[in-house]
Amino acid sequence: MFQVHGYAAHDKHSHLVPFSFERRAPKANDVVIEILYSGVCHSDLHQARDDWGGSIYPMVPGHEIIGRVTQVGAGVHKFKVGDLAGVGCLVDSCRHCPACAEDLEQYCENGATVTYNGRERDTGAPTYGGYSDLIVVDEHFVVKVSEKLDLKAVAPLLCAGITTYSPLRHWQVGPGQKVGVIGLGGLGHMGVKFAKAMGATVVMITTSPDKGKDAQRLGADEVLLSTDPAAMKAYANRFDFLLNTIPVSHDINPYLALLRRDRTMAMVGVLTELDPPPAGVSLILGRKSVAGSAIGGLRETQEMMDFCAEHNIVSEVELIAIQDINQAYERLVKNDVKYRFVIDMATLREPS
Repeated sequence: MFQVHGYAAHDKHSHLVPFSFERRAPKANDVVIEILYSGVCHSDLHQARDDWGGSIYPMVPGHEIIGRVTQVGAGVHKFKVGDLAGVGCLVDSCRHCPACAEDLEQYCENGATVTYNGRERDTGAPTYGGYSDLIVVDEHFVVKVSEKLDLKAVAPLLCAGITTYSPLRHWQVGPGQKVGVIGLGGLGHMGVKFAKAMGATVVMITTSPDKGKDAQRLGADEVLLSTDPAAMKAYANRFDFLLNTIPVSHDINPYLALLRRDRTMAMVGVLTELDPPPAGVSLILGRKSVAGSAIGGLRETQEMMDFCAEHNIVSEVELIAIQDINQAYERLVKNDVKYRFVIDMATLREPS
């Protein structure tokens, strides 16, 4: 067993505080990773505060993990000591259902094991995430990370990155297409970067002129203000694909009007009911589709990491010390970050 140090929430009302716990001794296929950087996802805040229900305490959040391999099991083939490695939202799955057989572990029909706030399949012990100094993971759920990239800015690729890359790839975004990214935040800014690198004409769809300007800095070709009825009408039936990253309930009907016939809007942000719901006419007239997408399987996540290395794509981040995590959570509530917090885990060794 490894004695590990991290930060944990002990109930939905408490701040995260220093916490010591044990990780399992490595099995034959396990990789031991010293964590260098851990991204802060908005879902960390939601789960620490039990906004979605079912939170397991004490909870060590974090599923955007970048680190260096310090030990490998006897059966490990992908990694050696000293390699850079990444761990995202999943650390296990059933490995045998139809989804897992197609490298779509995120849709495991028997329930994938999440990196934190879950339970290990064999022991039932709680899983603890990346706000810690070390993690032990089966090599199948670990991806290789290029030394060429800025490591602190790589961490959010393991969630925000793959969440936006996967639908863009699934719906075959590429040259000659006009793609709208709805909402500029942790997800939306990655959607802009990926769609642009895939060769599409990228339109940032936002309520904020200032965010539109920032989207152009990140690579957007055009900006559409969704609060401008004339502009929305001018863009009607012009989009080949829409990536909707808005994280709260909202009216999607005005956005459906932007799609061309037989095209799709993929939802990656909102988990709650849509209010108002989609109107039948918005779908029927134009044979349009609304779909959802959740992160990506391990094969696709590795593909994304390689794509990022090839195109020099990383997240826009603000580096923080672990001792500042509670202030970062309060800023998350106010959307006061451009566009992702990342914890420098070296600060875990500093006095709290």
